[in-house]
Amino acid sequence: MPEDIGASERMLGQWQQSIQEKAERYQEMATRVQGMTISEASRDGSVRLTIGSNGILTHLEIAESARDKRMAEVSAEVMRTLQRAQSRIPELLQQAMTETIGTRDETANVLFDEAKRTFPAPPPEDAPPPPAVGRELRFGIEDDDASPPPPPPPRGP
Repeated sequence: MPEDIGASERMLGQWQQSIQEKAERYQEMATRVQGMTISEASRDGSVRLTIGSNGILTHLEIAESARDKRMAEVSAEVMRTLQRAQSRIPELLQQAMTETIGTRDETANVLFDEAKRTFPAPPPEDAPPPPAVGRELRFGIEDDDASPPPPPPPRGP
């Protein structure tokens, strides 16, 4: 009977050590990923940006050369460049996983698959932009011919 207890204690000790080592590898991966940044520039160099490993924009630079473009073109270029930068996140995540926890880990594969869904490859450059959704806002002086809005209904006592 004492041999069974000793074997159980050794097995429990090995299991605890394995869990501790795995936790350390995950912490190392998290530290690496958290410190990653991705910089990307538009094809013509008019837009340069940097994102964090979470895909959030941390730096944006629009060159003076963009002043000759329509604002819609500049904003579309910013979004294309941002999508290209974000689409590189899964690759960097996979690299960090390979170097720390390995690619055979089930949790690592779930994280990688989620990153690929969250940050897919951008559409081809020659693809038409997606249709605008929502309202168009117009700013400026209204025409004199425009009728004023109707007055609000009277309030009761």
